[in-house]
Amino acid sequence: MRIYLPADAAAKALGAEAVAAAVLREAAARGVAVDLIRTGTRGMIWLEPLLEVETDAGRTGFGPLTVAEIPALFDATFGDHPKALGSVERIPWFAQQTRLTFARCGRIDPLSLAAYEAEGGLTGLRRALAMSDADIVAELTESGLRGRGGAGFPTGIKWETVRKAQAERKYVVCNADEGDSGTFADRMLMEGDPYSLIEGMAIAGLGTGAEKGFVYLRSEYPDAIAVMTRAVEIARAAGLLGGAILGSGRAFDMEIRAGAGAYVCGEETSLLNSLEGKRGVVRAKPPLPALEGAFGKPTVVNNVISLATVPVIFERGAAHFRDFGLGRSRGTIPLQIAGNVKHGGLFETAFGLPLGEIVNDIGGGTRSGRPVKAVQVGGPLGAYFGPDQFDTPFGYEEFDGQGGLIGHAGLVVFDDMADMGAMARFAMEFCAVESCGKCTPCRIGAVRGVETIDRIRQGDAAAIPLLEDLCETMKDGSLCALGGFTPYPVLSALRLAPEDFAPRKEAAE
Repeated sequence: MRIYLPADAAAKALGAEAVAAAVLREAAARGVAVDLIRTGTRGMIWLEPLLEVETDAGRTGFGPLTVAEIPALFDATFGDHPKALGSVERIPWFAQQTRLTFARCGRIDPLSLAAYEAEGGLTGLRRALAMSDADIVAELTESGLRGRGGAGFPTGIKWETVRKAQAERKYVVCNADEGDSGTFADRMLMEGDPYSLIEGMAIAGLGTGAEKGFVYLRSEYPDAIAVMTRAVEIARAAGLLGGAILGSGRAFDMEIRAGAGAYVCGEETSLLNSLEGKRGVVRAKPPLPALEGAFGKPTVVNNVISLATVPVIFERGAAHFRDFGLGRSRGTIPLQIAGNVKHGGLFETAFGLPLGEIVNDIGGGTRSGRPVKAVQVGGPLGAYFGPDQFDTPFGYEEFDGQGGLIGHAGLVVFDDMADMGAMARFAMEFCAVESCGKCTPCRIGAVRGVETIDRIRQGDAAAIPLLEDLCETMKDGSLCALGGFTPYPVLSALRLAPEDFAPRKEAAE
């Protein structure tokens, strides 16, 4: 009997390790031969721990399971059980997705290179090995892929800049410092399908002339660090990395580096400083990292999802990928739905879904059952969107037109009990704590922002224009997105719920 159960950090947090032990214990007691395969998660977090059994008709799911329910599952011979879900891939929430980047997550043992290849892995790399560097970059550019880390910068332009740069050494750096609230796509990908990231980085190396890569991974992700470290070792032993990629004679190798927990190191130049062993402080631009990046050499810096999507593009062709989406937002986007929401998890779909459909239909509305008050899109520096903006299509330019940003595509849902004034204050406080201190608008502006919001909430309405002016200064004058984007949640909260900035009753009393 072949059984699949996630070893992903989210599933572990919900009891997957105890369920796995119970399955093996029960199987041994009954003399049942079980092949337990630990996978990544399918992304339906409210169903974790989600156990799947292989049948002639496909994989059947049961979840969310507890240890106490395992004996009954064996009694029912994994058939009629209160937690039976039927075919996992026919669950409506899952079936309506377009899974490209996350197609293998939850399906395979993440460290099995054979399983990876059996489901299409390395097809893109083999195709890239037969192409010139210019053709590789042209293919990527044609796909319309934009950075999935938040900025949405065209990936092909970045690669072409590095490709044309003259230097004896170049680098590919993967920004895996996923620190935004409500985001977990990077972690889920690395824990569930690490070879897709390795393959994407190798293709990036072939396209730009880089022979060395680094994955800068946040220290708060010990499971992802362990999986990625082991995956790199296996890939190197199999000839996927090293001096002759798949026997081609073209070189690319990589290593895993763990950060020390600074949020600002999610910004690419701070990350590069940290990677070099320096303090994680933002660099002034120019020079751009594509010309002077890691160790002063031309460097491609891409997010996990950007790089893990590259193999899909080379496996299926640029046109196939480009056919998804709307406007200049091409391909699919992994929506990470979290907060006060009924069905939280990762939902991969083409760009273009209205925000309201994502929150109410896919997410199922609030878990509390109360009305949705706001959705913060794009992490702690993202704007709050109210129900009056729920017809906004999920796309880069469309969100920018509404005073927001997609960021890493994390959505955090709040019901009508949320205090938006407190949330605005938190944004400024977060910026003050996490600022690297390099520039005055961020270092000092965030502290003044906390003080100004406190004045407003104590009844000084005349301070509102001061807060708005301060936000404009931070937007225009900060060196990086930490100070530059902090005004987004502040100003959107003020627009959405000005009454939450008025003195609270208990404070007045």
